[in-house]
Amino acid sequence: MTYQTHIAQLTNLIADQNGTWDAISPESVARMRLQNRFTTGLDIARYTAAIMRKDMAAYDADPAHYTQSLGCWHGFIAQQKMISIKKHFGTTDRRYLYLSGWMVAAMRSEFGPLPDQSMHEKTSVPALIEELYTFLRQADARELGMMFRDVDAARAAGNAIEEQRLLNAIENHQTHVVPIIADIDAGFGNAEATYLLARKMIEAGACALQIENQVSDEKQCGHQDGKVTVPHEDFLAKVRACRYAFLELGVEDGIIVTRTDSLGAGLTKQIAVSKEAGDLGDQYNSYLDCEEIDPATAQNGDVILNRDGKLLRPKRLPSNLFQFRAGTGEDRCVMDCIASLQNGADLLWIETEKPHIEQIAGMVDRIRKVVPNAKLVYNNSPSFNWTLNFRQQVFDAWSAAGQDVSAYDRARLMSVDYDGTTLADEADERIRTFQADSAKRAGIFHHLITLPTYHTAALSTDNLAKEYFGDAGMLGYVKGVQRKEIREGIACVKHQNMSGSDLGDDHKEYFAGEAALKAGGAHNTMNQFAA
Repeated sequence: MTYQTHIAQLTNLIADQNGTWDAISPESVARMRLQNRFTTGLDIARYTAAIMRKDMAAYDADPAHYTQSLGCWHGFIAQQKMISIKKHFGTTDRRYLYLSGWMVAAMRSEFGPLPDQSMHEKTSVPALIEELYTFLRQADARELGMMFRDVDAARAAGNAIEEQRLLNAIENHQTHVVPIIADIDAGFGNAEATYLLARKMIEAGACALQIENQVSDEKQCGHQDGKVTVPHEDFLAKVRACRYAFLELGVEDGIIVTRTDSLGAGLTKQIAVSKEAGDLGDQYNSYLDCEEIDPATAQNGDVILNRDGKLLRPKRLPSNLFQFRAGTGEDRCVMDCIASLQNGADLLWIETEKPHIEQIAGMVDRIRKVVPNAKLVYNNSPSFNWTLNFRQQVFDAWSAAGQDVSAYDRARLMSVDYDGTTLADEADERIRTFQADSAKRAGIFHHLITLPTYHTAALSTDNLAKEYFGDAGMLGYVKGVQRKEIREGIACVKHQNMSGSDLGDDHKEYFAGEAALKAGGAHNTMNQFAA
């Protein structure tokens, strides 16, 4: 309903109460309704799933319409990110949130900092989703509240044109609530555990769940060693569990992102069940590192496979894990992706060891021969040394083209000595255009950075600590933080307003009228920032 429709409907509702609700203002209630557009997490999940589906279709028509997100470990970080996006770009279109399991483990567990191994409380994941959307909804309420105050000021001044302009802006207000891609790790257990957690995450507002094909109890960060994958049937059962959760809750457009770690995972905990030659289980097992044996030499406890009339013994490690043949990672990634898309996945995630467009594109080209509209979510990871990787890529390209690279030491290209050189400038340009270039060439629909706000929080705190506790003293804060906030229009410079003080004053006036004791009077020091 529109603002005016809400007011009319509420006026009639209040009039029907035989005078007992006459102290309730229809316009005040209408304002509160608009400031609380989403009453449940499922409202958010349904709304944002439709946005993602529309964006996916737009990308299929033109890969220039790729989408982006940053990982956020706290509701305030997500809120400030979306406020900044609206301030700088005027719209939140194609900008999402990412919830990183790594950051939940490292920053939000009651155990304290943990590695990314699914040891944190699974309930902390839906709790963070709910927190993120609580802060985004508050950003809506704050922004609309300021617009309502401006309407009242225009009315008091008799400026009907400005009042109408503001009312039009209210009717066309764009919410800060955007889609979130939420990391469910490897499901935190079996398929039933995955379903239960998926349901909680969706109820909290998640429209897209990212799940990986590692063993739950052996799960590792995608950029660490020791990753262990599971056979496809085990993984696809968890994919179906996520879909069941979406459908049960009425989020029929829910998105499932399936991540394969096979490029860096050389181990499996299980040998897949195979019912006939060439099925998924047989394909999975075909990549095992095996040796042909004579039945007479079989040892006690050997696991033996029969393939093409030969008896093969997979190499089993002391950890009781089985090893894949070296060099099979890309083939296994392609097989994983095709199997996922053919069994209900919507988007793919291939965890790579470096940001190299042609490496990614080589796998996507093979996938698209089977599933033409295959699309990726890609981790622009802080685990990559972007500067070194791209300088080395330029070095290699120049070398292959016969260009003189004698002025550069490939192993030392990270050095500040090379800053400002022609090679460094070309590398920086490739980094700048990486997302657009890979969206066009390698099928990447969504670009995210998993851990950016973890690093920015550390960097900004280091800068402040160095200045404040050093010779700069208070000037370290004023010059390095507050003066920049004021001059760059950072919303939280008025931190009382940001935390909801003005919203509370509005409510006090609704509830108590002239008797309201409000915090935003003449003696509020936030008035120093009015200019």
